Amino acid sequence: MTSAAVHSRSLALGALVAIAAAVGIGRFVYTPILPPMTAALGMPKATAGFIASANFLGYLTGALLAATPFVPGSRRTGLVAALAVSALTTGAMGLASSTAAFLVLRFVGGVASALALVFASALVLDRLAAAGRSQLSAVHFGGVGTGIAISAALVSTLMRLGLGWRALWLASGGVALIALAVVPALVPDRREATAAAAGTGPKPRGLASLVVAYGLFGFGYVITATFLVTIVRGSPDVRPLEPIVWIVVGLTAIPSVALWTWAGRRVGIARAFALACVLEALGVAASVLWITTPGILLAAALLGGTFMGLTALGLIQGRQLASGDPRRTLAIMTAAFGVGQIVGPAVAGVVYDATGSFVAPSLAAVAALLMGAVLVTANVARDSTR
Repeated sequence: MTSAAVHSRSLALGALVAIAAAVGIGRFVYTPILPPMTAALGMPKATAGFIASANFLGYLTGALLAATPFVPGSRRTGLVAALAVSALTTGAMGLASSTAAFLVLRFVGGVASALALVFASALVLDRLAAAGRSQLSAVHFGGVGTGIAISAALVSTLMRLGLGWRALWLASGGVALIALAVVPALVPDRREATAAAAGTGPKPRGLASLVVAYGLFGFGYVITATFLVTIVRGSPDVRPLEPIVWIVVGLTAIPSVALWTWAGRRVGIARAFALACVLEALGVAASVLWITTPGILLAAALLGGTFMGLTALGLIQGRQLASGDPRRTLAIMTAAFGVGQIVGPAVAGVVYDATGSFVAPSLAAVAALLMGAVLVTANVARDSTR
């Protein structure tokens, strides 16, 4: 194996570890910890939704920061710093007691998660493309599923040992800190080529439509991603699935990126994106309309099997449509995604407290996903690079 091939594999593995820590754990560990946390604190679902939305507001803020020239240092330096902040804010949730502290910590953690994703994506996709190893991008995006599976197994194990929600946060933050020892070794520092100036070519017509569809996807997946374990805990018929349902999400997410990027090469990224939106919509509907063991497992598998594939397809297509430095385009897309994420949990929590059900907001999420599928098929397909 050549040194270039070894470097590319090391780079992809380093990105996987980084995304697993900052996104798979930093963002999504909230879902399996939420039921014991709300039960211990007597927290209303609306408050839980607002805390989730604070994380997503931070995610939006981080994405917008990444699109500006005000974030100092190299992409690699920014990635390492974001990993540190993400791990520390995750662990600190186990030391906090007030809603205000939870809101601040999840907001800052969201900023760190977005910066990590944008810096890792821009850095890794560029270096892999330059080395002719773009197919390894699937390894990079597989980090989210890996992090979800690890955190789900960790939380489930610690809960069986009788540990409380504070210990779950502290342990999750500790695991995320491991990335600080691994990522710098796998992603070596080097002088990065200066990107072409943004705006040097005509703006592809499909980019705006892709950004809107990506925002609809952000709203469409996030209610299920935030409250799926809560739905399971609140339904006696499927409550025994609580320890495994989030593990199913993580395990199905790991191979999903490779599957969907392969589909993108075969049928075009726009068509693959639309198909993934439709399948995810079916999973979201099943989570509230088919609350049985098969229905919940299907919902978990379809959520895990699509949401990171959609993330990868969207960002890869955004990079292809970008003119100049891709970091700005990737950041704008991540910001649109963040807007959808902010609205979803807050609305779902308020509606649940008023009606005792997640059905209405989940069906709104289904509609958003289907709208995204239609939009990207009609307006992006003609500009897709196949």
